Amino acid sequence: MQALVIAVRFHEDRYHGMGDWPPAPARLFQALMAGAACGAAVPPDVRDALGWLERLPPPVIAAPHGLRSKDYTSFVPNNDLDAELSKGKTPDLDKAVAAVRVGKRIQPVLFDAKSPILYCWSVDAPDARATTLCATAEKLYQFGRGIDMAWAEAAVIDADEAEEQLAGHGGIVHQPSGGSGTERSFLCPRPGTGASLTDRFENMRNRFRVGGTNRKPVRVFVQPPKPLLTKVTYDARPHRLVFDLRKGADAFAPWSLSAAAVLVETVRDKAAVLFRDAVPDLADSIERYLVGRGATDADKAMRVRITPIPSVGHPDVVPAIRRVAVYVPQSCPLKADDLAWAFAQISWADGDSVIERELRRAGDDRMVDRFEQRGKRWRSVTPLALPMARRRRIEPTRRMDERKAGHERAAEDARAAAAVRQALRHAGIRAPADGVRVQREPFDRRGERAEAFASGTRFPKEALWHVEMTFAEPVAGPLVLGDGRYLGLGLMRPSDPARDVSAFVITDGLADGTGPVPVAHAARRAMMARVQDSLPPREQLPSYVSGHAAGGAPASGGVHRHVAVLADLPRQRILYLAPNRMQRHGVKWQEIADDHRLMTRALEGMDILRAGRAGLLRLAPALVDEDGDPLFAPSRVWESVTEYDVTRHRHRRRLGDEEALKADVAAELRRCDWPVPPPGAIGVLAARRGPRGGLAGRLRLVFPTAQAGPLVIGRSAHKGGGLFAGRLPDAARPPRFLARE
Repeated sequence: MQALVIAVRFHEDRYHGMGDWPPAPARLFQALMAGAACGAAVPPDVRDALGWLERLPPPVIAAPHGLRSKDYTSFVPNNDLDAELSKGKTPDLDKAVAAVRVGKRIQPVLFDAKSPILYCWSVDAPDARATTLCATAEKLYQFGRGIDMAWAEAAVIDADEAEEQLAGHGGIVHQPSGGSGTERSFLCPRPGTGASLTDRFENMRNRFRVGGTNRKPVRVFVQPPKPLLTKVTYDARPHRLVFDLRKGADAFAPWSLSAAAVLVETVRDKAAVLFRDAVPDLADSIERYLVGRGATDADKAMRVRITPIPSVGHPDVVPAIRRVAVYVPQSCPLKADDLAWAFAQISWADGDSVIERELRRAGDDRMVDRFEQRGKRWRSVTPLALPMARRRRIEPTRRMDERKAGHERAAEDARAAAAVRQALRHAGIRAPADGVRVQREPFDRRGERAEAFASGTRFPKEALWHVEMTFAEPVAGPLVLGDGRYLGLGLMRPSDPARDVSAFVITDGLADGTGPVPVAHAARRAMMARVQDSLPPREQLPSYVSGHAAGGAPASGGVHRHVAVLADLPRQRILYLAPNRMQRHGVKWQEIADDHRLMTRALEGMDILRAGRAGLLRLAPALVDEDGDPLFAPSRVWESVTEYDVTRHRHRRRLGDEEALKADVAAELRRCDWPVPPPGAIGVLAARRGPRGGLAGRLRLVFPTAQAGPLVIGRSAHKGGGLFAGRLPDAARPPRFLARE
């Protein structure tokens, strides 16, 4: 991989262009085109190179910190001077200029001109057009308005070197995110942008045209067409520092979830003391941006946020705090490396306790990733502090006499929901929330009620609320809301159903004694037929759906790259599972997302499945709740739901059927990057040989630690075989389905 990096430098430390800082990639594209133009024409090689640039993904932008200065108004003549002079017989130039003078608001951005603005495009392979763009960049002469004189340098370098340049830039790095929420949007070129700019230039030269009749011609103003640009969302991710809460050498030192605010205050104050003693000159910045004393509304975007991270992911896990994440905004005056040093030195004992706790840099931060995923539905882990939506307090001794009526409770919930929307605006979340639900009870089975978090904080228990909200479009985490967001309160986590699993519940029609294989085969045939109907005539099915390469041979390569169709008959459902869920490495969601969405759209509306002897099945769409589903929730013990078919014919005569099954399962687990259970932890429940000597069986796998599913392995994994289910404490209960209208 290589990268095309264009560095733009200004002659002065101010920028007068319209829009936000930094300048958008579309503005750079226009500046490159204007600099290379020879009069009204752009050289063919430059036009071809710009056309190639249009098709590249949006670039990464690194820019110095910019600060808007005080605005002022400059009065200048507009373009109607000729029309004003033509009104009188004896035109007065001074009066005519005064009549057309208008005010122009100017508010430049101040920045350090010694630091360039970097635009970095990823390039798959060397290309001569990239070399042409490097030469074109040297012709750039202004960037913004006419007074924003600038020059540019460009080079094609290795991707690793480009990453080093971005990391060492010292400014704010904006990454294309493709999402919404707190992100900003920048205009970027798209295919056809260069041609649209040429068309706009030609129409700008002929804005005034002659219209009307032959007897009375009039001058007509024609607005030139807008250029073709696309709006891309960007975000400037803060520096993330993750620490484990430890005692002794290796053991975790769990902290009560309800005391999250106390933990944040403890580590914050200790880090501030260590940092202040090491660098006394930064005492004011430490108080303002780390502790928060003296911070104003303008400083909130630059403040360090300390977030306690509880353990989540299993319905019965105790959500104790075992990790602390420290988020340092890129605009914060305090350096992330200095803060990492300060937090890593923290150790303390809890009051009279002899347990010595300390923060240690985490080697595994996957638990923090759970809170930073994108999602539409979010639920609070620690309650939101909403002082403007306090409930009426009732004395415990007068609970019956002063009990609340239904209309009062509804009014309190409505005020809390309005306060949640206000908290979203304060946090800079632009995505609208379609639904907001408030309550005092936790959403997790082992969570804490909202009142339990009030101890040790300045917030009364009546102002704390657990919240569930649903957005119209996915929002990226971490999402921390409310007045207590700098104290560890208001931590949300996404609870969306799996996006890479399509599920259908069998509501009726399944014949008695039906096995999973016929149902899975019928579901697979229906999927391929519906996808084929959605494609243009004579277009071949994608390998993702058919499981076959272009020549018709089975797709191979040792990596799962096509969808698996599973019949989970114990729970009366059919699942279409993306291949990235069948192995932990090797397939990225971005590589298969388009094909999976094509399949999902084709399956919409499928309510009947003709499965031969298995019956005429009536289906209803369902969403899987991974936290409580035996196929997805973490578990130490996994048992076969459908038979496992061996992938290789091992030496069964020497090993025996059971040992051959165990050896084949261990090899499959390694191939899918699952841990292999220790000797004796792979148990064979049943083994059989097929009519052609093939070996299959049912197994029980016991792992040293809980593993999250799904677990689908074996030769028939894509056609209903090799499915395992975890043994959960509440496995006797039916799984939770999220009804989808």
